[in-house]
Formats: sequence, structure tokens, C-alpha cells
Amino acid sequence: MTTAVIQLTSTDNVVVCCRDIEAGETIATDHQEFMVTVRVPLGHKLALIPLKVGDKVVKYGMAIGSMTADAAPGEWIHMHNMKSDYMPAHLRDAAGDQA
Repeated sequence: MTTAVIQLTSTDNVVVCCRDIEAGETIATDHQEFMVTVRVPLGHKLALIPLKVGDKVVKYGMAIGSMTADAAPGEWIHMHNMKSDYMPAHLRDAAGDQA
């Protein structure tokens, strides 16, 4: 069976789904277990710890966004409850500068 999730670095507060996770599935990490309440697709994120509005989402050891809603461990983290902290790519020119 394929590993369900992976924590990319020890400082991440999210794990990445290595396969589709079904609603009601219990996921075990090295340190805890949690139940996933909604279907989460391959490559998407799950909260590893409780996250509150304004908390930084840490993936790859780096903050990739901020929470816009609270999330419990095992909850799907995506654009419905977080926002990117990066400038949108469509606002950059070919050199990477803001247009």
C-alpha cells in the first residue's frame, strides 16, 4: 500500500498526500493519528497541528501562505482556508520583477 502522507521537513506544520485520501480515513504519522473528514487529492496538504487564522503554513521548511480559517489536525489545507504569501505569478514579467 502507498504511504498516505509525507512530512517534507521536520519543521513543516502540514503533510503532503502521497495518494488520494478518502473521507473518514485515519492517517498515522510518526507522532500522531488523525481522521480526515473530506476527500483530499494526491499532492494536497493536511494540517499536522491545529492552525489558527493568521498562522503561517510551513511546507518545505518555508512559509508558503497564511491561514484564513482555523484548521484541526488532519484538515485539508488549500485555497479555501489559506492564502499565498507570494506575489501572484501573473504579476511578474519574464525577469521575475513585478510588472
